[in-house]
Amino acid sequence: MIPDVSRRDFVKGTAAAVSSAPAVVSALGANDRLQVAFIGLGGRGRYVMDMMYKAVKDQVAVTAICETFSTRLAGAKDYVQTTGGNTPKTFVDYKELLQDKSIDVVFVTSPEHLHHPMAMAALAAGKHIYLEKPLAHTIEEGWEIVKAAKKSGKVMQVGTQNRSNSLYIKAKEMVAQGMIGEIHYARAFWYRNALADGSPAWRYTIPSDASEENTDWSRFLGPAPKRPFNKNRYYQWRLYWDYSGGISTDLLVHQTDVTNFVCGKTVPSSCMSSGGVYQWVQPDDREVPDTFSAVYEYADRFQINYSCFLGNAQFGHGEQFMGREGTIEVLNRQVLNFYTEKVNGKPVPQAASRKEFSENIPGNDNNAVQSHVRNLIESIQGKAKLVAPVEVGQQAAISGHMATLSYRNRKMIQWDSAKNSYRFV
Repeated sequence: MIPDVSRRDFVKGTAAAVSSAPAVVSALGANDRLQVAFIGLGGRGRYVMDMMYKAVKDQVAVTAICETFSTRLAGAKDYVQTTGGNTPKTFVDYKELLQDKSIDVVFVTSPEHLHHPMAMAALAAGKHIYLEKPLAHTIEEGWEIVKAAKKSGKVMQVGTQNRSNSLYIKAKEMVAQGMIGEIHYARAFWYRNALADGSPAWRYTIPSDASEENTDWSRFLGPAPKRPFNKNRYYQWRLYWDYSGGISTDLLVHQTDVTNFVCGKTVPSSCMSSGGVYQWVQPDDREVPDTFSAVYEYADRFQINYSCFLGNAQFGHGEQFMGREGTIEVLNRQVLNFYTEKVNGKPVPQAASRKEFSENIPGNDNNAVQSHVRNLIESIQGKAKLVAPVEVGQQAAISGHMATLSYRNRKMIQWDSAKNSYRFV
């Protein structure tokens, strides 16, 4: 592991990442628009760019974009011209983009396995970063990013946008106020149905014009094992271990992270997971499970029970924070329900005066992403503290990687908080 990332610094989370932010504004000029670049312009990249324009259009200019699929690159260029009113430079090689000294901020919205090399290169080039979750493809890579970010003094926001969601912020405040009493247990779940339209989960549509030449296959592979060109792996990369942790690092990591946020936790002490490919068997060549469960234990008598199934959407997705005096439930990132704990139909005495309520904010995840991007820009300007700095991003990623490691090794995994390392038992 990385020896100079102390446990104390790691658990503190935001402190180190925001300490240099107030000095940044003097270098940029208080009225300057930040020069922004995007690396990776698939569905997520284009979405984040759209949310950025909606949130801080008057404070940024997208001056450079990078994408290995030429059709996407051309489409993103047109979008910037139409939405931003300027023509960005275009790149296929992100290393060439990073040589541009005028770029202030880089959004890394690439596949998971490329987060580490791209983030490390961006930090070495002196850029501030918005890095999609998970922080890295392995725990070890994550520590290297933490170390480099701390050394650079640059601002890095990790894309765990639930921390900027108004309903989770409210849930955190309610827990802190004692609204649900002592809490030792949370349920988190994510259920989807990819059967209704006949499209198996994560089998995104492959463009008809896709070829090895116009996707730059070798640059897509990056540090991953070398393989012959495969359209499925390029366009549906979440299904393969070389590039993704699947459910663990796409869905679960959001939910363990926001549970940490709401309940004041950091890294679990152990994880045991199970599941498999139950729905889409051969000839489907997916490697990551479509059915998954994990149980996390924390050192201070707290447990998360996690489940995910991609063949039934009846219950949607959400988290239930269960205290002795009540329950806070956040569903689909847009509904918050508060229930008082009852015995024989009557509220427990401690909660008798508390009123149950429900709040619904349609489209609140869009609001959260916009707020998350705005927080990054304001942190660079010295006006705010980061919501999801690199240390917190590593905490989130560790939970996801623990689940993957437990599943793939069929063993319980334990986290050693003193050594910032793990072992199988």
